[in-house]
Amino acid sequence: MENVGLLSALPINEIVFFINKVVISGMIIGSVYALGAVGLTLVWGILRFANFAHGDLMTFGAFMAFVLTAMMPGIGAAIGLPTAFVVMPIAMLITAGFTIFLDKAFYQPLRKTNPKPITLVIASFGVMLMLQGLIRLIWGTAPRNMYVGPKEIYRVPFGGRDIIVTEPQLLLILFTIASIVALHFFLTRSRTGKAMRAMSDNADLARISGISTQQVVRTTWIISGSLAAAAGTLLAMDVSLKPDLSFNLLLPIVAAMIVGGIGQPYGAISGGLIVGFTETVAVFNWAILLRPFRDRFPEWLEIPANISFVPTEYKLVVPFVILVAVLIWRPNGIFRGKVL
Repeated sequence: MENVGLLSALPINEIVFFINKVVISGMIIGSVYALGAVGLTLVWGILRFANFAHGDLMTFGAFMAFVLTAMMPGIGAAIGLPTAFVVMPIAMLITAGFTIFLDKAFYQPLRKTNPKPITLVIASFGVMLMLQGLIRLIWGTAPRNMYVGPKEIYRVPFGGRDIIVTEPQLLLILFTIASIVALHFFLTRSRTGKAMRAMSDNADLARISGISTQQVVRTTWIISGSLAAAAGTLLAMDVSLKPDLSFNLLLPIVAAMIVGGIGQPYGAISGGLIVGFTETVAVFNWAILLRPFRDRFPEWLEIPANISFVPTEYKLVVPFVILVAVLIWRPNGIFRGKVL
């Protein structure tokens, strides 16, 4: 009874609105950033360059899932899950194979010449532009719906109101948690994971110790491509599938990688969540939470209709504000980057 009385005294409408617009939204976009940043930071940790084509690999993976969904539209209904989510593991395998092809065709020949890191970065820009043109050439520029049928909406009662989560959002959050746990056990328990950590720490010493660097590089690309495909597919399920689906996410993902610590997968996860939540907090209209207390303010003090740190159209600035602050406070990132 005391809990009921406490809830009745709280501004439930505003609290539930805050949970839906900040907590849930921050978890969703933070999960996308985390999945993208993990793949990006693994490549940096092993190969020591930023693969700026990573965002377009997310889009490529989403389009692979879209093609598979069109080929098998009824497979999801038979299992009780969205078709795009059911075929997503196949899209992840295709994208992983495609990333290995890109490495063998573009990055591996450059690595044999012992280039400077900036050379590989510029090459990744070229691959990025190539992928953008390829995606537009094959699938055009029109947005597409990844979902077959209506989206399931889950409502969680809270103080007489509902916390709302859609099915793709719930799947995104659960998949991110499962991926984090699986990645942790892979890096800490498996032989290949330990080899990846050793190569990230000192590639020459790992090579002398008998570690197959080619296998480590291949495994890194497989994980990076798979997580990119999953992030792109789950994001497209929540919004819509467009050729520039992940292009605008690349800079926040890079910021999340640097904030967490370059080369640190756990840092990439935390950095993604930090950037995601900070973005939603920055664009949230805090005047809504002040409405129940309007009568307690002096008459001369009028609450503005909109109180937010930045307008929605400028939320892309937020990750870089975080990035600058973290680089000043801790230049190596939260988890002290450069190694796994």
